[in-house]
Amino acid sequence: MRTKLAFVLFAAAALSLTGCAAPDEKPAAAAAGPSGAAGSALNLGPEQNRIVPAKDETIAALVPADIRATGKLTIGVGAAGSGSPPLAFTATDNKTLIGNEPDVGYAVAGLLGLEPVIENTSWENLFIGLDSSKYNVGLSNITVTEERKQRYDFATYRLDNLAFVAKKESGWKVTGPADVAGKKVAVSSGTNQEKILVEWSKEAEKQGLKPVDIKYYQTNQATYLALGSGQIDLYLGPNPSAAYQVSLNDKLAIVGTYSGAGASLQGKIALTTQKGNGLVKALGAAVDKLIATGDYTRILQRWSLTGEAVEKSEINPPGLPIEGK
Repeated sequence: MRTKLAFVLFAAAALSLTGCAAPDEKPAAAAAGPSGAAGSALNLGPEQNRIVPAKDETIAALVPADIRATGKLTIGVGAAGSGSPPLAFTATDNKTLIGNEPDVGYAVAGLLGLEPVIENTSWENLFIGLDSSKYNVGLSNITVTEERKQRYDFATYRLDNLAFVAKKESGWKVTGPADVAGKKVAVSSGTNQEKILVEWSKEAEKQGLKPVDIKYYQTNQATYLALGSGQIDLYLGPNPSAAYQVSLNDKLAIVGTYSGAGASLQGKIALTTQKGNGLVKALGAAVDKLIATGDYTRILQRWSLTGEAVEKSEINPPGLPIEGK
C-alpha cells in the first residue's frame, strides 16, 4: 500500500498518487519470530493447495476472443524480490510466489477457463507490462485512482485500509486524531499513511492536544521490534501487512483501521487491465461468483484479510482524486 511520490519512468509517473499503491516494504518474515501456533498455522511452503473453481461458461464467454484464444491469463504481480506478506511473497523454496494476490489470480483464472500465468515483476514494470499487453491483468494491491482510470480499467476485489497496531495489553482503540495525540507513532516515510498521520497530528493540535510524536524506521522489522520493546506506542501501516504480523505475534493487536483514501472516500483495491480491452467485465463477474460461492471469503480468511472484504465487485468506481483537484 505504499505510495511512491515520484517515478523515473514515464509509465509509472502517471500512477504516482496519494493512496495505496506499490506494496509496502517487506514485513518481518515469519522466521523472524512467529509466536507459537499462530505462525505455524500459516502455510508458507510452495505447495499451496489453492482454491481453483471450475470454469463458468457464462463468465468465460465475457473474455475477449483474442485472450480466450491463448488459453492463458497472464497476471503481473509487482512483488519483485521477496515481496510483501501476506499479499504476494516467496515461499520457503525462495521462488514460488504465494499469498492473497496469487490466490485471487488462480481462482479468477479458473472461472474464466484459462491457465493462470503468474509473473513476478517490479512495481514500475508491472504497469509497463500492462501498457504493452504483456500482462492481461495487474494483481498487486493496486488502488483505484482517478488518474489511473484514464489508462486502465478496474474490477474491485478488496478494500484499501490502513491499520494501527499496538500491544494487545494496551487496550487502546484508535478512531481519530485525539486517540494518537502525544503518542509515539511509527510510519513509513513517503507513504499515504504518513500524510494522514501528519494531518491527524495537526488536527490534534487544533483541538488543544499534543501533536503526534512521529517516528521513522528503515524496515518493518525494526518498527515491530520498537513496538514490542515499548520504544513506540503505535504503528500505522497497510492493513494487510499489519494483519499478517498480528497473526504471527499474539502480543500485538490491530486497534483501529482507516480508509487508505482518507476521510472522504473508501479506498478500493482492484484487478487492473488495459483500458478498453474488454476484459474488465469478465474479471468483475468472476469476483462476484467467488463471493457468491464463498470461495472469496475462504481465500481472505487464509491470509487474515476478511476485514477488507467487499460485498461485490465494482467496475471503475470513484477513485482517489487527482492531486490538487
